[in-house]
Amino acid sequence: MKKTPHIALMGVTGYAGAELARLLLHHPRLAGTRPLFLGREPARLTALHPQLRDSTGSASLQIEPFSWELLQSSGIEVLFLATPHEQSREWAPQALAQGIRVIDLSGAWRLNDEGNRAVYKFADQDSALAAEVQAKSVYGMPELHREAIRDAQLIANPGCYATSAILALKPLTSAGLVDLERGIVCDSKSGVSGAGKAPTAKTHFMYAADNLSAYAVFGHRHTGELLEQLGIASEQIIFTPHLLPIPRGILSTIYVSFRQAQTPESVAKIFGEFYASSPMVRLYARGELPQIQHSVRTNYCDIGFQLAQDGRRCVIVSCLDNLLKGAAGQAVQNLNVSEGWKESEGLE
Repeated sequence: MKKTPHIALMGVTGYAGAELARLLLHHPRLAGTRPLFLGREPARLTALHPQLRDSTGSASLQIEPFSWELLQSSGIEVLFLATPHEQSREWAPQALAQGIRVIDLSGAWRLNDEGNRAVYKFADQDSALAAEVQAKSVYGMPELHREAIRDAQLIANPGCYATSAILALKPLTSAGLVDLERGIVCDSKSGVSGAGKAPTAKTHFMYAADNLSAYAVFGHRHTGELLEQLGIASEQIIFTPHLLPIPRGILSTIYVSFRQAQTPESVAKIFGEFYASSPMVRLYARGELPQIQHSVRTNYCDIGFQLAQDGRRCVIVSCLDNLLKGAAGQAVQNLNVSEGWKESEGLE
């Protein structure tokens, strides 16, 4: 039996980092080995996140200042990076060079196309090394890349919006059903935690409460993930994100036209066969559509659809928790796959 890996988490201070710490602390496979929690400054974990206090001694856990020497002396084999994109871009190559596997929650290594990646404006000091590392990166969506994730040294956790849209669309685009000439419209709405913990003028209470606003139209950084993972061109999709006045959760309403008329049964069969081995996708029965309240605080992506009477026009609704299936939960799902554990372990 494969031994339990020694795990470290850098970036425990943010929303996704806190959720990841909670999942790792209660993961049944890690019961005998506490993860190493890392940050910029030393602190007590439960002083920063009181919700993590439990009866197993978590109140004594410390956040240690990050150093490569500490990772080596602690025998760390897997490093979660819940860090800003630029930091992950710098640290992932260094971790790989030391034989440490990386599961990166940022957007640093998600995009293979240089044009798509330009939205992040990375300034790599060693462009040749960055290209070499990028070539090793695996897009961490188990439902699409399960086999590649098993042996990956660098897993690039997908974006939250991207996860909701890709999981809703991939079965249909793979089957060749979607009329790409007529285009795809993806209208996505996210809770405020999707913008991160650092407050901004548009995420504080007085702006977000009792409000609904679109942003980053034709320029959101997750768009490149949709293009690459769905194998479509930029002119074949319109993706518009919106800010919802709720703490967490994403609902994507996606409008497509089919090349040929379908029946509800034929569409349901495509989804069912595509996700037959995917425990973290819940498909709704015909005529039912998911809601944020049913997927929030779970690691499930809930998907439902409605087909027009003409059999050509279809609306797909996809819901997930942006901090779990859209971030920390999916990261743990990737850990499970890479370790050969049950994919849903510690997540149901």
